[in-house]
Amino acid sequence: MHVTIKNLLKIKENINTNLQNVKKTNVSPKIIAVSKTFKIDHIMPLIDHGHLDYGENKVQEAIEKWTNIKNKNKNIKLHLIGGLQTNKVKFAVRIFDYIHSLDSKKLADKISYQLKEQNMETKIFIQINLGKEKQKSGILEEELFDFYKYCKDLNLNIIGLMCIPPFNQDSTKYFLKMQELNKKIGLKELSMGMSADYISAIKYDSTFVRIGSEIFGQRY
Repeated sequence: MHVTIKNLLKIKENINTNLQNVKKTNVSPKIIAVSKTFKIDHIMPLIDHGHLDYGENKVQEAIEKWTNIKNKNKNIKLHLIGGLQTNKVKFAVRIFDYIHSLDSKKLADKISYQLKEQNMETKIFIQINLGKEKQKSGILEEELFDFYKYCKDLNLNIIGLMCIPPFNQDSTKYFLKMQELNKKIGLKELSMGMSADYISAIKYDSTFVRIGSEIFGQRY
């Protein structure tokens, strides 16, 4: 058995054990295997194993790596987990099934236009900058409700919220805040939790965890 499959099965076992411990046996968060920067031959064993959700940071890399594979396997879901420039939206909506990084009205306008233009459907998360970090993208918490209404008026399919907590702090308080915000708006999905903190994230109702190094190993 390939090491990536062993790693994935171990993560699933960890998640199931922890869900039982907190008595959440009726949920099953999706594991996004963050495949950015890895060559397709390193990802292929996981695809052959039947894993369906993969995360990429860059539109061009995703197009080059995944176009042929997605044409052959319509069940594979590709997630854009990095920032999206407005000039790449036209190409992004063709290859990605999910966009996790909607962070401005300008980007919302562009996505809405391209989805109508190309008759495409994309599921979208609003990225929240809870830590108010200048180097990170995302809507500020106090802007969220107005921004959500703006997106709904554009008929965007907003399914949930996404955050990347500050690296030097305990993620728990941010996950709790995201859980509260999601409930207030009435959204079902939450994209939060990475290799170091995905167990904590699922305790606060994360439905999509983004795991890279724990599956594929360290990037060089």
